[in-house]
Formats: sequence, C-alpha cells, structure tokens
Amino acid sequence: MHAQQKITSLLDQLNTVIVGKSAQVQDCVACLLAGGHLLIEDVPGVGKTTLAHALARTFGLQFSRVQFTADLMPSDLTGVSVYERGKEAFVFHPGPVFAQVLLADEINRASPKTQSALLEAMEEKQVSVEGETRALPHPFFVIATQNPHDQLGTFALPESQLDRFLMRISIGYPDRAAERLLLAGSDRRDMVDGMLPLLSQGELAQLQQQVLAVHTAEPLLNYVQDLIAATRSGRWFLQGLSPRAGIALVRAAKAQALISGRDYVAPDDVQAVLPQTIAH
Repeated sequence: MHAQQKITSLLDQLNTVIVGKSAQVQDCVACLLAGGHLLIEDVPGVGKTTLAHALARTFGLQFSRVQFTADLMPSDLTGVSVYERGKEAFVFHPGPVFAQVLLADEINRASPKTQSALLEAMEEKQVSVEGETRALPHPFFVIATQNPHDQLGTFALPESQLDRFLMRISIGYPDRAAERLLLAGSDRRDMVDGMLPLLSQGELAQLQQQVLAVHTAEPLLNYVQDLIAATRSGRWFLQGLSPRAGIALVRAAKAQALISGRDYVAPDDVQAVLPQTIAH
C-alpha cells in the first residue's frame, strides 16, 4: 500500500531524531494528517522544538519559526503595511504567519493580546489586517510548544485558544537507553538540518483525503457519542465536550486508523487518540 509505505517512512525518519518516543511521534503525524494544529507541552529541554522542526522538514512544507516573548506584538505575526515613497502607497509586508507551518515556540510566553492574533488564523485559515482579509497558504498548520503554567513568565492559553488545537501531547523524559543515545550521539539540531522532505504537497493532500475517506461504522459513531455524553453528565468534568471536539476526535481516530493500515475506524483507534484530543 503506497500510503502505508509513505507513512512508515515518515515515522522512521522522525524516530531517528526523537528517540524512544514513537507513540508521541505517531500522535504528531496523525494530527497533521488529520489537518489539525498541534500543541506540545512539557518542561524545557526535552525536545519540543526539535520535534516541531523535524515535523515541518519531514512533511516538506514551507515553515517559519517565531519565538514568542512577552514583548511580541500581533503585527509581528500577521504583518504590517509600510508606506513606500516610490509607489506612493502603503504596501503590506506579510508576517511569519504566512507560511504552511508556523512553529510557535513557547507560545504561552507571549501576552494574551498576541496569542489572540492566532485565533482567526487557526480556525478560518485567514488573517484580517487593517480592514482587509488575507488568505493563508494551504495547507496551514500551527505547531506550538509551551512550558508548564507554573513556570515563571508564562501566560495560560485561554480555552478558546486551546480549543483550536486538535491534539495536545507531552513528550516526557526519555528512558535510560534513549537518553544514552542522546548523550553519545550527534547533536539533534544538526540531524534535523540534514533531514530530507519525504512528502510533496500533492502527496500530503492525497494522504489527507485518504484520512477523510476512512470508514466510520454506525456502532463506532454510537460509541463516540456515548463517550461525549459521559463527559457532559457532570460526574467527571465541569464542562462536557463540544460538538467540535467530537468531530475532532473522529478525525484524529481516522488518521490513527490510516497509520495502522486500515480503511475503517476501530474502537482502539478512538482510545489511542482520546486523551490527546479531548483533555484540553
């Protein structure tokens, strides 16, 4: 199966850089194949930014990286119009958000005002600047990293921002064998720089269409609805899942099924992506 070979090669290349974290790498690939945005949350130094760079390079997409800081302004992301005397007019200079992959590094170190600049981009795939709406490239992914909220200099992402991420994952510390490879091996950043793109834009679009075509049977949809209803019962959660969260869960499960080599969604696929998709 051509799609299966492509996905296997994607996973193999990513696992050479992010060692000992095959489950998290598979979640990331499933998220991007499902067309969603990815939030990677963990303590500094465990490879969040390296994973984000590796994903962008492996998927063969144009990407830009923004280091989020407390003094970052919304215009630093979206762009600004500058008066050019030769043209006697204001000319719009697009910001880094006009890329197929935006690596938003330490997104929760920026102020809520700057964070909100991504709301329209992530949901509508467009930005409105100075009264004019401009479409973003296709495809458009946001891969964001954030530090734990109890660390100094962080601003918690609001629920409306979190809701726009299809998945939120945590990498965690490596086991002893994986850490030995990190200590004895070459610099991970050098390895990322040497990575080759494994997908063309057309091949990525084809894989995403195959994700949408994965079959979901009526009993499977009943199972998903039962899970959603359980979150709304008030027994375990203060707020239940929204319909958008249910749609995201099915979409992520379809991507998980395709990665597993099946053209239908099984309950195991739902269970595999459930915590990463609904916990935020």
